[in-house]
Amino acid sequence: MNHHLSKILLTPLTALLIYGCSGKEGILELPAEKLPEIEPDYSGIVIPPNIAPLNFIIKEEGTCFFTTFSVEGKKPFTVKSRRNVIIIPQKKWRNLLEGSAGKIMNIDIAVKDKTGIRKKFSTITNLIAAEPVDPYLTYRVIYPGYERWNEISICQRELASFKVTTLINNYAAEENCVNCHSFNNGKSDDFLFHMRGSLGGTFFYSEGKLVKYNLKTPEMKNGAVYPRWHPSGRYVAFSSNKIVQRFHVLENKRIEVSDLESSLVLFDRQKNEIMPIPLEMDSLSMDTYPEWSPDGRILYFCRAPKIGEMYDYQKIRYDLWKVSFNPDTREFGKEEIFFRASDKGKSIAFPRISPDGKYIIVTMSNYGCFPIWHPEADLYAIDVETGNAKRLNLNSSSSTDSYHSWSSNGKWILFATRRDNGLMTKPYIAYFNNDGQTSKPFALPQKNPVREHYNTKSYNLPEFSIIRINTTPGKIRKFSRLKPLEVKWAGN
Repeated sequence: MNHHLSKILLTPLTALLIYGCSGKEGILELPAEKLPEIEPDYSGIVIPPNIAPLNFIIKEEGTCFFTTFSVEGKKPFTVKSRRNVIIIPQKKWRNLLEGSAGKIMNIDIAVKDKTGIRKKFSTITNLIAAEPVDPYLTYRVIYPGYERWNEISICQRELASFKVTTLINNYAAEENCVNCHSFNNGKSDDFLFHMRGSLGGTFFYSEGKLVKYNLKTPEMKNGAVYPRWHPSGRYVAFSSNKIVQRFHVLENKRIEVSDLESSLVLFDRQKNEIMPIPLEMDSLSMDTYPEWSPDGRILYFCRAPKIGEMYDYQKIRYDLWKVSFNPDTREFGKEEIFFRASDKGKSIAFPRISPDGKYIIVTMSNYGCFPIWHPEADLYAIDVETGNAKRLNLNSSSSTDSYHSWSSNGKWILFATRRDNGLMTKPYIAYFNNDGQTSKPFALPQKNPVREHYNTKSYNLPEFSIIRINTTPGKIRKFSRLKPLEVKWAGN
């Protein structure tokens, strides 16, 4: 009898529905007692106080959607929509975050179905961190299979908004490949990137000015890649590599990039000289991926035994080494092993040290030096004092996590991951706490989350910076036609 009565009571309720989403009908609310499913997953995360609105898609059935954002001591606001796409007003979002560091942001979602019943889900709670994120993110946009070289660009995004500036399109420079952009730890306006092809060279941007160099001298067998700035801005360490690519037929591993040989070189901007970094065992090794300590007196790098003509790329494993450096005299000490990943059946790539020098985050995979197509690739934090490594809890269970960058205050980790669909890399951000672990990561906020869902390009090499690069594809196209400055070889 009660069952039939409930049907009778709901019939006039349905008749009273207003065709909009005003939510003023006195509709029966049923608690869902579960979190709503949203995309991207912006639940249970730590967010910066200066991040852009976290627009998302509600993946629950309904005809109208109500989302209320609230922080203690602030005026809440509600976004109502016929569609399941929640676009947050930027001004209201900024007002909610301003002065709310250390507080909880509540997100309450209710969905009205076609019968007029509004179902309210459990509250999503996110912590607003005290520390801001760096204001800019720079990344390379490319098709994931690398098969379309005429559509590559390097872009810079404001993290407090959705403004994106294109620094260089390669179609504006005779379809030359552009890659390996690098900042001087985000602490100055020192920036560089490589261009390969008919207009090839290394472009340095400092104090608003561009300079194009040819860093490959006749004495060098291979060009200079994988740059890392010395904190002083005077030096840049590079790896000089002979690289080969293989294309797999396996679905989860499309490309394998290997070094046939590699060594380290140092470019002295003040003297316009490039020199080999003298290491005692370099003739027996492949050395790549340099990284400076914050004081500029230690250079970390990845090393594997040199391979012969016949080799199994699945057996190549890199360890993390270090060598002392005197920036006044350009002298290096004797190299020593720092972390032996090969003993654990792993290989290290992309060492990145925290601004306080306490942790080095690396990518570890089962083999090789280019793990971005390895689904087992994960990020680990190595304690510089103890040498112990631990897998970060920001990693996905079965997708590549790599290409990471520290914020200038050391509290945020930016990295590229394939966790969304296994194919395209997307930038994710996570808070790094005082215990050397991270919060749950979240996807870079997008102005239109639906369009981003169907995006078919990858965002590679995401890197934080505190400065805005003031250039355009047109300026770089004009500059790229100039003859590069030649550097002097300072080796034996």
